Amino acid sequence: MSDQGFRSPLHKMVCTSATDLWNDSCSVEELKYAIENGAVGATANPVIVGQVLKKEMHLWKDRIAELAGKMSTSTEDEITWKVIEEISVRGAELLRQIFDRENGRKGRLSIQTDPKYCRNSELILKQALHFNSLAPNMIIKIAVTKAGIQAIEEATYRGISINATICFTVPQALAVAEAVERGFRRRENQGQEISRMGPVCTIMVGRLDDWLKVVADRDNIITNPGYLEWAGVAVMKRAYRIYRERGYRLRLLAAAYRNHMHWSEFIGGEAVVSIPHVWQIRFNSSSIEVESRMEKPVDKAVIDELCRNFVDFRRSYEENGMTVEEFDSFGPTIRTLRQFLVGYEELVHIIRDFLIPDPGKK
Repeated sequence: MSDQGFRSPLHKMVCTSATDLWNDSCSVEELKYAIENGAVGATANPVIVGQVLKKEMHLWKDRIAELAGKMSTSTEDEITWKVIEEISVRGAELLRQIFDRENGRKGRLSIQTDPKYCRNSELILKQALHFNSLAPNMIIKIAVTKAGIQAIEEATYRGISINATICFTVPQALAVAEAVERGFRRRENQGQEISRMGPVCTIMVGRLDDWLKVVADRDNIITNPGYLEWAGVAVMKRAYRIYRERGYRLRLLAAAYRNHMHWSEFIGGEAVVSIPHVWQIRFNSSSIEVESRMEKPVDKAVIDELCRNFVDFRRSYEENGMTVEEFDSFGPTIRTLRQFLVGYEELVHIIRDFLIPDPGKK
């Protein structure tokens, strides 16, 4: 045990603040470690499932081979999604006790809708409804595109807890919050309950930092390099302040970790930090003080310089920086969707080796 009986800095955070910890993976071993340190949620997507299989194939190879045999007329995509579902359900089982204890507000496993559906709200909703039926403690990831915003409202109305993803900006976070509120009000007007729902809006803080670095290289922009590490933090803190002022009934979640500020600067907020296992190990081995920083503003000099040098930071930081129609063409959205699609194809290749094994390999 560490100071005052806490197992780790992350355990101290969840015990002494309103900030929740999620495991940014559905790996069985990694999720067990996170739960031991106070985690109350986890996440999955095709990229993560591919990573899980590379680490824990010994746990899944027999089941995948069994599915390949049973689903003899199914496509490799159908079998791939079946594997994603089963790995996600396994993670959800580890969180079920927390879910029951917290009356549905915590203890959920995020499962992501197909990024190929990002422009079609009907397909997103159809898959969300299916995923929601897999386990009582699923939370469904929906990309914050124009179609995604429509699906978020309708899914919320249908009683589905959503996790808005592929989100990097204040305008996106506010559009998600308004969509969830519309869905909530529609349910309430019909006398349907919302007390056990636990929606969140993810801001991929590190991916905004990544994008501004790409823009700096592309456009030959010179700026204080340390300031680029604060972009996602600034957006998260501004969105959090607006959420609190307006009383939105969903929480923000910080994901896509690149440095310790993507954890330490959000401690104390009534929010979620979804941390990959490797970063959990680093944070738990660090001397970073566990103290409330969410309400501490980012230095104005940092904000001013980022706004002055980067149009896309201004669009990300200002409340009306972009319209819903512009979400789909925003640089980080395009880059992340493309990366998710590549990750999905890599997962399909793993499954393909079970369906059509290479005869030249032992």
